[in-house]
Amino acid sequence: MYNNIFDTHAHYDDERFSDDLLTVLAELPSAGICRVVNCSTDLNSCEKCAEMAEKFDYIYFAAGIHPHEAEEAQTDFIEKLKCFCRHNKCVAIGEIGLDYHYDLSPRDIQKDVFEKQLILANELKLPVIIHDREAHEDTLSLLKKYKPSGIVHCFSGSVEMAKEIVKLGMYIGLGGAVTFKNAKKPVEVAQFLPLDKLVLETDCPYMSPVPYRGKRNDSSLIKYTAEFISQLRNIPVQELLNITTDNANKIFGINE
Repeated sequence: MYNNIFDTHAHYDDERFSDDLLTVLAELPSAGICRVVNCSTDLNSCEKCAEMAEKFDYIYFAAGIHPHEAEEAQTDFIEKLKCFCRHNKCVAIGEIGLDYHYDLSPRDIQKDVFEKQLILANELKLPVIIHDREAHEDTLSLLKKYKPSGIVHCFSGSVEMAKEIVKLGMYIGLGGAVTFKNAKKPVEVAQFLPLDKLVLETDCPYMSPVPYRGKRNDSSLIKYTAEFISQLRNIPVQELLNITTDNANKIFGINE
């Protein structure tokens, strides 16, 4: 049984939790989960994540517009995001970034919405939680331009890109994907990455680690990712959990 587990990226407002959300959240602390950051995808999601953070002491949230939702962003979305960012449990701006795999929003709009949120993060001195899918070059270019603090989540880039992210002072989030059979790049990154730049995540309800791949994910399954990475790095699982939780507390400014 492990403890002191920090899930830096979850989506408990997803409809796949609609039937048993309160039960799942009530049980997570007994599975060793000390903190969770719920990541928003749009303004409606921000509201739901804020409500969850108010109900559960160990839950925090990030407010942001996901690239999938960029085209639907209202003209005054930055002002509305600012209101959520004033919430005492809001610890980051996210999930924000670029997604050239699904292209659910036009790329020029994705970049515009992403850039505006990077500017807001710097203005408010908040870290960011970055989504980057098949958009490595443009993502890295904007991160180099604005130099935010924060996490590139569900990292799928190369070791070379990881080095660039670390140079910027940012952190890399790894989750269930690192345990997948074909996960060559995430495994290489997990082996290379300085431990003081690593955080763990689930991206639940998605990306369940082996042996639960294909099933609904939740924060209690983060231990399988930790066990896999600890074997790669040849360190005890609890030590890895302690290091990554310390990193997450530092990023999000959580001192309690």
